[in-house]
Amino acid sequence: MTRPRLLALAAFTLVLATAACEKHEFHPPDPEERVESATDQFDQVAFDTVAWTAEAERMTAGNIVYARYCRRCHGPLGLGDTEYARTRELEVPSLVSPDWPLADDPTGVMRRIFAGHATGMPTFSLSGLTPREIDAVTAYILYQLRPETLGDED
Repeated sequence: MTRPRLLALAAFTLVLATAACEKHEFHPPDPEERVESATDQFDQVAFDTVAWTAEAERMTAGNIVYARYCRRCHGPLGLGDTEYARTRELEVPSLVSPDWPLADDPTGVMRRIFAGHATGMPTFSLSGLTPREIDAVTAYILYQLRPETLGDED
């Protein structure tokens, strides 16, 4: 191929690539649609098959998941009042409040972790958390962080 043809081909390819990029804009999914879709995909059966050799193993795994994914917003004690959440203007609930609506609802906690919340909680099923990890962190939240478990209830 001659040099002028090669230059013309390169210029044509560049024009096509630029035009193709301009036509495709990234539009992230609407948070409410994302949560609704994930909620529709939630299936309790996936969690019913999770088995642990010991409750201590489950709590350790839950602590690890909590530290990695939850602590930034909910804080180390689950209070929800973190600098990270405040600077991002996120309304993060206290997981240890006596009136937390999911306190007695393990399936509801799993569903919330799985699907997230449109006001800022990530859809952890899309982030790659497995049913085993969600089961573990649910148990950690409900049985380690809750004030009733710690004996701090008034």
